[in-house]
Amino acid sequence: MAKEIRIRIDDETFEELRRRAADDHEDPDQYASRRLTDDLARTRFIEGAKAFVDEHGPAFAERFGTGTSSHAA
Repeated sequence: MAKEIRIRIDDETFEELRRRAADDHEDPDQYASRRLTDDLARTRFIEGAKAFVDEHGPAFAERFGTGTSSHAA
């Protein structure tokens, strides 16, 4: 179920939000909601990746090394 939050932003921030929403052909509320959702998803992904590296990084480095050379064709 969707929830509603109210936040206060300054006029300059609102005008930028409004411009960016218009560029994406979205209502400012929808644009802000999408950006917040995307930002939270990105944060969760980065935190999950860090947790994975913290847990499995040493074993991976031991098995495959830590060099930056690529064997990609």
